[in-house]
Amino acid sequence: MVTIKIEANDKGQRLDRFLRKYLKEAPLSYIYRLIRKDLKVNGKRAKEDRVLEEGDELTLYVSEQEIAPLIRKAGGRTGRVDLDICYEDDDLIAVNKPFGLLTHGDEKEKKNHLANRVVDYLIAKGEYDPAKEKSFRPAPSNRLDRNTTGIVLFGKNADTARRLNRMLKERDGASKYYLTIVKGRIAGELRLTGALAKDEEKNRVSVGGEGRESETVVRPIKAAKGYTLAEVELLTGRTHQIRAHLADAGHPVIGDPKYGDPRVNRIMKEKYGLTAQLLHAYKVSLPGLDIEAAEPALFEKIEKDLFGDRE
Repeated sequence: MVTIKIEANDKGQRLDRFLRKYLKEAPLSYIYRLIRKDLKVNGKRAKEDRVLEEGDELTLYVSEQEIAPLIRKAGGRTGRVDLDICYEDDDLIAVNKPFGLLTHGDEKEKKNHLANRVVDYLIAKGEYDPAKEKSFRPAPSNRLDRNTTGIVLFGKNADTARRLNRMLKERDGASKYYLTIVKGRIAGELRLTGALAKDEEKNRVSVGGEGRESETVVRPIKAAKGYTLAEVELLTGRTHQIRAHLADAGHPVIGDPKYGDPRVNRIMKEKYGLTAQLLHAYKVSLPGLDIEAAEPALFEKIEKDLFGDRE
């Protein structure tokens, strides 16, 4: 028999979702069989959608030897804690993600990504101990493409993570802003809308037709030499939304190999070595808090060459 005590970072989850995190190596069939036959919450049978509360006690009527190989493992340590921290308090950390780094792991890169670096940093500070956590692990509340730079938010505890996720998803008190340089002159504010349909095989989206509705606001800051420096406010969070919307509007992001202008990209590569979209998530506004991230050095150089110093 195994007893599990629900702590502060475990509360607010459905029973089945908690078990899927805690018994990370277990197949779904095992978890649901466990709930039906071999598990009680506070001494009573419970359904999979039972929302757990702090202090609940789960009793699993199986042996420790059976459960041990299925429990989530800390794993994923990079040994690197080098981070450009934009803001940090007891509950929240905001990190300026560099160019070329994944926000979180994928099939090819499971260790060296931003999420693991943040976890390593919090472990080193003594603010996160994976050995003591049953289901919680700090994870990004927003995501950036590998070659998009800028702010990524992490909750240091489950309550903060849930609050951030809700605010960003529902646009409830949270706003995200980007800086970019695009082809052509933008004279005034643009409000770009339209459904985005994704081609999974090509990892590319197109504007129009059937897809998820999206909205992007573009505000020009400076225009010169056939380019515009712009602030972009993301009102929905679709894959490649900014890049696809701007390209569809005739103002592709410079350097963008997927949606950009080949001639412009060739110029930018030859002159500056730019090989990917010049897109930087420079500001996030939360209730009572604005967080900003400095532009990468290459962005600053291209901006200064094209537009001079900002007034």
